[in-house]
Amino acid sequence: MPQSYIKRILNARVYDVAKETPIDQARLLTQRLGNTVLLKREDMQPVFSFKCRGAFNKMAQLSEAELKRGVVAASAGNHAQGLALAAATMKVKATIVMPKTTPLIKVEAVRSRGAKTVLHGDTFEEAAAHAQKLVETHGLIYIPPYDDPDVIAGQGTVGVEIVRQLGEAPDAIFVPVGGGGLLAGVAAFIRYIWPETKIYGVEPDDAACLDLAMRTGRRATLKEVGLFAEGCAVAQIGKETFRVIKDVIDGVITVSSDEMCAAIKDIFEDTRSIAEPAGALALAGLKKYVEETGVSDQTLLTIVSGANTNFDRLRYISERTEIGEKREAVLSAVIPERPGAFKTFCQAIGKRNITEFNYRYSDAEQARVFVGLSVNPAGNDLAHLLTDLAEKGYSVEDLTDNEMAKLHVRFMVGGHVPAGVQKEVVYRFEFPERPGALAKFLSVLGQRWNISLFHYRNHGAAYGRVLVGFQVVKGDNNKLRAAFDALGYRYWEETNNTAYQQFLAKTS
Repeated sequence: MPQSYIKRILNARVYDVAKETPIDQARLLTQRLGNTVLLKREDMQPVFSFKCRGAFNKMAQLSEAELKRGVVAASAGNHAQGLALAAATMKVKATIVMPKTTPLIKVEAVRSRGAKTVLHGDTFEEAAAHAQKLVETHGLIYIPPYDDPDVIAGQGTVGVEIVRQLGEAPDAIFVPVGGGGLLAGVAAFIRYIWPETKIYGVEPDDAACLDLAMRTGRRATLKEVGLFAEGCAVAQIGKETFRVIKDVIDGVITVSSDEMCAAIKDIFEDTRSIAEPAGALALAGLKKYVEETGVSDQTLLTIVSGANTNFDRLRYISERTEIGEKREAVLSAVIPERPGAFKTFCQAIGKRNITEFNYRYSDAEQARVFVGLSVNPAGNDLAHLLTDLAEKGYSVEDLTDNEMAKLHVRFMVGGHVPAGVQKEVVYRFEFPERPGALAKFLSVLGQRWNISLFHYRNHGAAYGRVLVGFQVVKGDNNKLRAAFDALGYRYWEETNNTAYQQFLAKTS
């Protein structure tokens, strides 16, 4: 056990910039989950994130000569704001390298505190590499966002406050994970004081670098990292953080973007505050833990780590919340093409609210409809509904977990491939959402191959999503994929996706 951190954490300097944040009981969640749910409100820091703790403690250890050289950091936003506040407090020049995908609210917050911002790359790793170049060329002092003992100790003061404020051990604590600084500091201290309390790290399922390291026993780099929770979009867990974490936690929980969206809503309903995706990450893990273990009458604490998100991202979050809470299902159903069929289908669904219904006439015998409807997350309501509809003679398919259906098809239902269109292949893309990204996409792919289907919608997220159909002659698929690889955007072929085949593909 890394007990060497206990003294370091207790001696950490953080309160020149940070404040002791409260622990609030989430009353509505407590009633719903049958456990006492507590929220450690690090979103209430002056920079709306816990990151100011580690940044200031690290700077407090530097010599006067080092501080005169100026400091530099790479950050997706929250560490940047924490360092900017620390540097302004200590009257030190600060340069922050931020990925171009960083929400504008975070970039402007850093600039407003007097730090210089440099936007470089699409990921934290690319920004960090550029920050190291500035260290080499300008002699700046690099302030790591997580993989440093002094930074870890600063974040560990969150654990000190939890112990002091609660007075007695909770049954479990849930901590969000990016590079691991917060989890390492909090877990080291909590495990020392309350050895019986379970400690879980929570990660996005598309950026689960700690989960990978725990399963394999070694640090490895993820090939791809999802950007929805950009505050935790890290491809490799820190070396020092992993050394600490691996011996003191009870496990890692991974959650989806939809589950984070649902947790954001939960926090809002209990506190009237809006957490960022990474800020609600640990609560999503807590909810999943309760669902999978069935625990009740326990005290469960989660850290709300930040509240820095662009306002326009709330549109996407609200769209996905009901699915994340398992309160909405998306179905594909076949109904007879005759008067009164829709009414009969609605009666078969029962007293459930229909949230969406998309349909277009295409066949004299039957119609394929795209339906969104409210379901009860308790008691296997969706499974019972699917069984009931099948018994009533309906052919129904559950598309609730089909990303293409949720992101694109639901907005495109209205016709199949025209007879004149030859061989069509369909791909789904994700690319960093910044000025010029869509134009770059089209300039590379829209000249050689004819585009027969296209859907793009700005969701207010850090990355854009496009569904594209191409007319490809026989033997040209490899060339098309080579062009995708050269473009550098993440992509998936969706030609055989059931949602595409049912609603958009050629019918014969």
